[in-house]
This record gives sequence, C-alpha cells and structure tokens, in this order.
Amino acid sequence: MYKTIKNLRWYMIALVTVGTILGYLTRNSISVAAPVLKDVMGMTTQQYSYVVAAYSACYTVMQPVAGYILDLLGTRVGYAVFALLWSLFCIGTAFSGSWIGLAFARGAVGATEAAMIPAGLKATSEWFPAKERSIAVGWFNLGSSVGAMIAPPLVAWAIWFHSWEWAFILCGLLSLIWATFWFLLYRHPTKQKYLSEEERKYILSGQEAGHQASNTEKLPTSKILTSRRFWGIALPRFLAEPAWGTFNAWIPLFMFTAYGFDLKQIAIFAWMPMLFADVGCVLGGYMSPFFQKHFKVSLVNSRKMVVTVGSILMIGPGLIGLFSSPYVAIFLFCIGGFAHQTLSGALITLSSDVFGRNEVATANGFTGMAAWLASTIFALIVGALADTVGFTPLFVILTCLDLLAALAVWTILKVPSTNQE
Repeated sequence: MYKTIKNLRWYMIALVTVGTILGYLTRNSISVAAPVLKDVMGMTTQQYSYVVAAYSACYTVMQPVAGYILDLLGTRVGYAVFALLWSLFCIGTAFSGSWIGLAFARGAVGATEAAMIPAGLKATSEWFPAKERSIAVGWFNLGSSVGAMIAPPLVAWAIWFHSWEWAFILCGLLSLIWATFWFLLYRHPTKQKYLSEEERKYILSGQEAGHQASNTEKLPTSKILTSRRFWGIALPRFLAEPAWGTFNAWIPLFMFTAYGFDLKQIAIFAWMPMLFADVGCVLGGYMSPFFQKHFKVSLVNSRKMVVTVGSILMIGPGLIGLFSSPYVAIFLFCIGGFAHQTLSGALITLSSDVFGRNEVATANGFTGMAAWLASTIFALIVGALADTVGFTPLFVILTCLDLLAALAVWTILKVPSTNQE
C-alpha cells in the first residue's frame, strides 16, 4: 500500500503552474532582451515585429495540432515531449546570429509551446470537478503572468553578468528540468497511486456536473469547428488575445522608445503589470463561483460575467496616451494585466465547460489558434505603425477589441441546460 497525499489535485495543478511559469519565461525572454538585440543585431522595430510574429504564427498553426497530439498521446507523455522540445529550441536561440535566425529559433519555440495551455486545461479537466475548475484554471493560468513577471529581472541579470546568449540558455535549462519532473510525477487520477479513494471519487463524480464533461466519445473535428459553442469561445479569444500578446512582447520596448528606459529601469518596472496579471488570474477564478452563488446564474453565464468585468477594466490601457508620466503608463498597464488575465482565464475555462474531456484539448487548440492568429496579425501591425503613428492609437484599438469580445461571448455562446448544441 502506498501512503496517499491529501488534496493531491492541488499538487498536480501546482506542477502545471510551474510548467506555465517556465513556458512564459522562455517566451518573454525575447521582449526583455529586445533593446540589446536590436543594438547587437542591428534590428529595426519592424524586423523585431517579424521575430514576434514568427513565434505567434508558429504558435497559431500548432495550436490545433498540439491539442490533437495531447488527446492522442495523453497529458503526461504529450506535455513532456512538447516541454522537452521548447527547452531545446530556447537554448538554440542563443546561437542566432541575425534577426532572421532569431525569428527561426523563436518560431520553433512558439510551435512547441503551443501545447502549454491545452495541456494545462486538459490536466485541469482530468483532476478537478466542474465546480472547482475555474479556480484551478486561474491558478495554472497564473503561471503565464508569473513567468512574464520573472523574465525582466532574470533576463536582465543574465545579460548584465554574462551575455544575452546565457539568458536564453538559462531559461531553456529550467524548462528542461521541469519536463523531467512532469514525466516522472504526473498521472491521470485513475492511475495515480498516491491519490486517496475518497478524493478520486470526489474528482470523477464531480466532473459529471460540467457541460459534456462525462462524454467518452470524441466529436469529429468538423463538428467541433461548426458548433456554435466553439465560435462562442473562439471569436472572443480572437478579439481579446492581441492585448496579451502586446503586453508580453512590447511593453519593454515601448518603455524604452517612449520614455527612454534603460535595461535597469526595464528590470525594475516591466514586471509590475505581470504581478497584477497574477492577481487577475487568481481572483478571476474565484469570481465565477462568487457570481453563481450571489447572482444565481448558471456556470456558463458566471464565466461570461467575468469576461465582461475584465473587458470593462481594459479601458485602462486605452487611456495611456492621455498621460505623459511613465509611472502612470505602468499603472495603467497594471490594470490591463489584471483585466486581461481575469477575462482570459474565464474564456479558457469555458472550453472545459462545454466540451467533453476527450475533445477539450482539441477544441481549446482551435480556439487558441484563433486567438494567436489575431495576436500575430496585431504584432505585425504594431511593427509597421509604432514608429510612425506611435503606440497610443494601438492601445485604444486593444480596448475596443476586448469590449467586442465580451459582446461576442454573450451573443454567440448559448448552452441549453440539456447540454445539447
């Protein structure tokens, strides 16, 4: 007999969260190093946007592929393979000699990190009953902003004390270590020997409360893509994701360009919006059950209410152009980080609410593809216009897109109590 671990599901989500932290650390390392790389490689702002777009484009294309592979191989093996690959490609970034090589390496990182969110959501759907799922997603989604928050001081430190190459090698090595631990420790609840029978029953019986959660048959991909519930999530994610892509890839360069911040100032201030994004991840997860309890709304409508709150708060970053102080800009970015991660967690969780456990990674992969397609397009727009019209109009556009996302999720996503499309 093995000694069981109490509340093991929360240890599992902690493991997922660490993976998300390291994935976003490797992702955001490029934005912190951007001012140095522009100087070393002679990159223009537009060429940097191509590097960002290469990551986003490969991430976009691989989202449904990664989801399909995860459903095929299972969460444990599938996620371990993808994490191993993104670790190696991040290390490979250190050997780039030009912006073209940089774009190629970052594209490879993006392609393999496409599995990160679908894998986290799949693990959440396996380990948590429906009533706790938004809280669990909030905690693992916390990793995205924690990773982005750690990146400025860690990458700046690596550059100061060694080189920009060492920054990418260090980030890759950390992910490589995590991938090993994931493969050794993660198991499905039905196969986890350290899980008590009481908690196992609690998890598995509670999953039946979610929409479609007890389905054992996987819908054909064509039916997933033509369902109203898919587009009720995919279109809002398409509209909302450019904000997060911009925060991750452009805040350090914006502060450098608009306010003359050097690497030290970027290390001091650029992590702050991500700290507020952390709070948004966690608080957003608790908002949904709060709305259910106090407003007597359905599970899906409680998620929609969270999206609405986040989209309204996204008005903050749209006001940056009205102020000349860099500290006000950072404050408004903080509001934006909180707002976006609040609504993002709700949109991601909706996939596990309306799709069965054998199709959730595939569905989330395609909704993620929609989100990252928009992020890729907007990165190219920023690169083309930032040096001419400036960032201010672009921030206003992001606000409008998030408000439209809230409108879309209320208008399109309809899930009858019968759980039928």
